[in-house]
Amino acid sequence: MSHLVIHFEIHASEPEKVIAFYSELLGWNFTRFGEMTYWTIETGEGSVTTEATGYGINGGLTQRRGPRPASGDPVNGAVLVVAVGDVDGIFARGIELGGAEAMAPNTTPGVGRLAYLRDPDGNVFGLISPEMPVV
Repeated sequence: MSHLVIHFEIHASEPEKVIAFYSELLGWNFTRFGEMTYWTIETGEGSVTTEATGYGINGGLTQRRGPRPASGDPVNGAVLVVAVGDVDGIFARGIELGGAEAMAPNTTPGVGRLAYLRDPDGNVFGLISPEMPVV
């Protein structure tokens, strides 16, 4: 039996700054979860919820419990890759919003256009515009 990924979490030293970054860059909606330093993340229409199946997943953002990753450090954890229509445009906007380049946009044959950014707290995430199959 295989198991599906149904939720992700982002850790942030400065949650409000990271929430503003992802809200502006990807249009995600954040909702504070009670009095905890935790926010639910709705990534958009078509996500898996407790009421419906879907093609994407929602997540959460929590207060980081240690130092943020330093630039150039190896990834320690999983990396999210977000499907977007314009990798280059979203990548450039991410830099404008306070993110940093982890890997510049490039095209990988058989995969698509791909790039990686560091959010304002140092978390690495990917952007991809998958190649469409030839019909």
